[in-house]
Amino acid sequence: MSIETRLTEVKNKISETAKACGRNPDDIKLIAVTKTYPTSAMNEAIRLGVTDVGENKPQEVRDKFDDVLPVKWHLIGHLQTNKVKYVIDRCCMIHSVDSIKLMQEIERLAKAHNRHIDILIQVNISGEDTKSGISPDELDELLSYAGQLEFTHVKGLMTIAPKGDSEEVSVHFKNMKELFDKTSEKDYKNVSMEELSMGMSGDFQTAIKYGATMVRIGSLIFGPRNYN
Repeated sequence: MSIETRLTEVKNKISETAKACGRNPDDIKLIAVTKTYPTSAMNEAIRLGVTDVGENKPQEVRDKFDDVLPVKWHLIGHLQTNKVKYVIDRCCMIHSVDSIKLMQEIERLAKAHNRHIDILIQVNISGEDTKSGISPDELDELLSYAGQLEFTHVKGLMTIAPKGDSEEVSVHFKNMKELFDKTSEKDYKNVSMEELSMGMSGDFQTAIKYGATMVRIGSLIFGPRNYN
C-alpha cells in the first residue's frame, strides 16, 4: 500500500476510535514515527498532511533535519545527556525525559540557544526492566524540580506499554491515565498536564480509549522497517 493509503487508514482509525469513546478526534495528535525511514518518505507524508514527526535517535534528527520539509520534530526515544545537543535547536518536544540530570542539560542548552522547549516525563508504568522511564514514585521529585527551570517546560507524561494481549495493555494504559489525572490535580510550578503520549502502531486504539492525546505511529504509515 502507498503511504497515502496507509496514512488515511490510520487517521480514520484514530477518528473512529475517538468518537466511539466520546472523544473529539481533534484532541489526539498523530506523531508519525520516522525511525529508519528515508527523508523522501518523510517528505511524502508531510505533503499529505503530517504535521509532527517523531524520531527515536538524536543522530537521525541531526542527519535528516536539513533534508525534510518544515514540520514539528519530536524526540521520542531514550536520550543521553551528551546527545541533547543534536535535538535542542531542532525539536519542539522531547518525550523521553527520565532524570533530573537530563532536565539540567536540556535547560543548559536551551538557555544557550535562547529558545524554549517542551518536555514530557517518561514513566515506566509497567515496571518492566527493559523499558526506560522513571517509576511512578519518582515522578513528584522530577516535577518539583521543574519549578527551577526557565527555558524547559513540562507539558505532560509519556509511557510505552509492554507487548502483551489487549487486556494486559489496557491495565497499563488505565494505570497511566489514573497517574496523569492524579498529577493534574497537584499544583507544580512550570508544569501543565496537557499531553499524555502513549500508544504505538500495535496498541494506539487502546491508548486512545484510555485518554492518550498523542499517539506515536510508524510502520502503519510507512510500512515495514529495513534495519539494514
